[in-house]
Amino acid sequence: AAASAGAGACAVMSRYGVEERAGPHSPEYRLFFKDAAGRYISPFHDIPIYADAGKNVFNMVVEVPRWTNAKMEISTKEPLNPIKQDVKKGKLRFVANVFPHKGYIWNYGAIPQTWEDPGHKDENTGCCGDNDPIDVCEIGSKVCSRGEVIQVKVLGLLALIDEGETDWKVIAINIEDPEADSYNDIEDVRRMKPGYLEATVDWFRRYKVPDGKPENQFAFNGEFKGKDFALDIIKGTHEHWKALITKKTDRGEIDCTNLTVSDSPFCCSQDCAKATVDAAPPCKAASPIPPEVDKWFYYQKN
Repeated sequence: AAASAGAGACAVMSRYGVEERAGPHSPEYRLFFKDAAGRYISPFHDIPIYADAGKNVFNMVVEVPRWTNAKMEISTKEPLNPIKQDVKKGKLRFVANVFPHKGYIWNYGAIPQTWEDPGHKDENTGCCGDNDPIDVCEIGSKVCSRGEVIQVKVLGLLALIDEGETDWKVIAINIEDPEADSYNDIEDVRRMKPGYLEATVDWFRRYKVPDGKPENQFAFNGEFKGKDFALDIIKGTHEHWKALITKKTDRGEIDCTNLTVSDSPFCCSQDCAKATVDAAPPCKAASPIPPEVDKWFYYQKN
């Protein structure tokens, strides 16, 4: 059985590939995605939301491996939506280490084919969406790599209110985690990983404070919602994405270039996709991470 499980894992890994351009930790760095046949695709629009719809297993694009600090994200406003490092005020963004947390405390990423519509006011939070795919905190034991596409089981949801916008954080676990079968809802996380949910709220509350910003707020008093609530929210963001990709809603600056969504007016050819990647600078070695990224911030919680 172990051999077949291993073979399955290899098969999953080979479904998608990545191609780096420029060097990590540089403003020009981009990580483009390919399908199993080596064709360029958009991780936002072309990777299906579901890995197995019948079992509610979702695809997750890993943007930030656990314990790292570089704020990498799917670039929603560029063709093919490569992963790049966020830039604020002209500087590459690294999240601070707010004691006792080192970098991101989960594998962090997004569910493809979802969109938090900034024109839609959420009935639960009273705030509009943050204009991005829905975020995921994956709590398994494996540290994933940037650009990896993993299959996850959704366990629950936290509603962060980030500068007045609804910014859902899905809590999920990699289905290949050795303990995945023991996790079926948010209470299982509380039971099996005591302190992790509290640390997650603490992380999101405080991670912008070293940048001089106030603590973040939450809907539902920072309480986690369970699996069924989370699945409903994710399905809603998938419907908003469908409206986006078929031009039924205002996309603003979002780039909807895709290669697989047949009823989308933004569908492009592989030649056009290749030209986009070819225009990016060639791959090179990573730039050094600035030493201040390793600094720890200590402050009294409010």
